[in-house]
Amino acid sequence: MAARPNQVYYWDITYLRRNVLGTSFYPYLVTDIFSRRIVAARVYEAENDKHAAALFAEVREREQLAPGATTLHSDNGPAMKGATLKATLERLGILASYSRPGVSDDNPYVESLFGTMKSRVGYPKKPFETLEQAQAWVNRFVGWYNEEHRHSALNWVTPMARHTGAERELLRRRQET
Repeated sequence: MAARPNQVYYWDITYLRRNVLGTSFYPYLVTDIFSRRIVAARVYEAENDKHAAALFAEVREREQLAPGATTLHSDNGPAMKGATLKATLERLGILASYSRPGVSDDNPYVESLFGTMKSRVGYPKKPFETLEQAQAWVNRFVGWYNEEHRHSALNWVTPMARHTGAERELLRRRQET
């Protein structure tokens, strides 16, 4: 379990319906396990380790992760275990952790996040027409989730409040009340 932000991330890929039959858009979501903050969300037209490697290079730079300080947990999908991603994570100093083989629910936080995403009021009833449209919707969801969503596992504070430490003051004031 994580004791601070940026110590353990989990990630996965889901699909978003697309208006071209038989195809999907694929949001890659990276979340901090301590704060539940979504630290990265990028939509691609395919699932592969090259997209994931580029995404994690961005995350490492933006979050200023020290080599060896962050563990990344995922399931055993092909994009998660591809050679390009593995080499990139090693170069970036991000440690890889994987679900147990054959265990479909070993990454429950991200599965719950996908459920929240797809059951949220405002989730489009119609398929997305463009990659840009899908990315814009995912960006709005991430903003809401990080900044407004009061998370039950976080004592009803937002992921951003937990990530930045602002939760301490919020919980103190709540206790006083």
